[in-house]
Amino acid sequence: MAPDYLGMGAGPGLHPWMDIGSETTASLDMLRAARAFAPRTGHVLDREVMVTGFSQGASAALGLGRALQAGEDHWFRLDALAPVSGAYDFGGAELRALLAGELDAKSSVVYAAYTLVAFNRLHAVYEDPGEVFRAPYADTVGALFDGTRTGQELMAGTPGALDELLTPHGRALLAHPTGGLAEALRTTDAVCADWTPRAPVRLYMTSRDEQATIENTGRRRSELAANGVHAPVVDLGAADYHGSRHLGSNVAATPRIVSWFAEPARR
Repeated sequence: MAPDYLGMGAGPGLHPWMDIGSETTASLDMLRAARAFAPRTGHVLDREVMVTGFSQGASAALGLGRALQAGEDHWFRLDALAPVSGAYDFGGAELRALLAGELDAKSSVVYAAYTLVAFNRLHAVYEDPGEVFRAPYADTVGALFDGTRTGQELMAGTPGALDELLTPHGRALLAHPTGGLAEALRTTDAVCADWTPRAPVRLYMTSRDEQATIENTGRRRSELAANGVHAPVVDLGAADYHGSRHLGSNVAATPRIVSWFAEPARR
């Protein structure tokens, strides 16, 4: 089962990207709806939930795992966690690598734009797009992230380099977040640090990921270890898909995660 995040698919409104709270409730709602629907097909869902997610979904998976462990649903319980290539330290390692030019330039432009636009929808990041985006993008970039655009449209509607997109203030804000952005990033990154999973955890990643720096996974493993949790890191190697190591990690991880979830010894 996969959740339909707010503002995605046929849902109304704009998608609050990287908002762990709404991603968690959407996932819980999905589980409850599936449990109500399953008997109509002759099935009954187990209580134990094995959770995985890729990229944005990796943090969302941690949010759902945290909620299940805390008993936010009276029926379902967390059984295993297997996030893939997540930006677990989004406000730290990920933005640092993005601004330092360590990640793919075009992807970095899109992520920088989406970060400012999406977080501004829920938090007071800026009053006028011209504060953070250069012309002509200040007038157009918000509409690019309305949930109806294709990936090709996002690429065509954004420049090739961060300095063509961001004003000095916009770049400084990502480098040293303040105000609403700092508050939002603290909440996003807390999903990796403010709880200790009791279920088995494996972290999946690929070296030379061009979109999510592997520092994210290293820091998450260190946080877990500091709390007494052994979380093996599975390096998926040179997993490319359509020229993307990041997308390839999802393709390569999926069968491995399914196999791990099915292992009798894990239970």
